[in-house]
Amino acid sequence: MQNKLFLKAADICELLEVKQTSAYEIIGNLNKELEEQGYLTLEEKFRQSIL
Repeated sequence: MQNKLFLKAADICELLEVKQTSAYEIIGNLNKELEEQGYLTLEEKFRQSIL
């Protein structure tokens, strides 16, 4: 997973040991924070370097 630029919901599930619905919620919350800081985000993906 270290070579990926973006994490998908399945990656979040594996890393945090949560269900897929929780992973989507986490990604949504993190993307919202980034958007508020002026970053562009991709729906359903999260940049790994932020974690």
